[in-house]
Amino acid sequence: MLIEKNQVEKKTHVVFECRGKKEDKDLELEFRRVCDGANRMGVQLPFDIIFADKRANSSGLQLADLVARPIGVSVLRPGQNNRAFEILKRKFFCAGGRANVGKGYENWGLKVFPPSESEKPR
Repeated sequence: MLIEKNQVEKKTHVVFECRGKKEDKDLELEFRRVCDGANRMGVQLPFDIIFADKRANSSGLQLADLVARPIGVSVLRPGQNNRAFEILKRKFFCAGGRANVGKGYENWGLKVFPPSESEKPR
């Protein structure tokens, strides 16, 4: 998506809500590993991490809260009826680009951590 938007050379800030010292430290470590090249394409990514306190009342974090539950339910209980996710899945970046909206988003626009046993490298 950064290539499509001609932003690949620019720093992109990713905001996370603070959870606790240990959780924030663990998240930052993994985030930096992914940005340093431990990712699907094996390239360095121009992201920087920012932690925001819950009291910041950020509209972006509120939006993230609204979409987190339907996405989580789709992963944890895939057979359960989930109308919100049916709408959201058309918003994920997809393999094959815009022609495949709503299909092929697994491991592209939606990446689940930790990976399932079948996705782990051997």
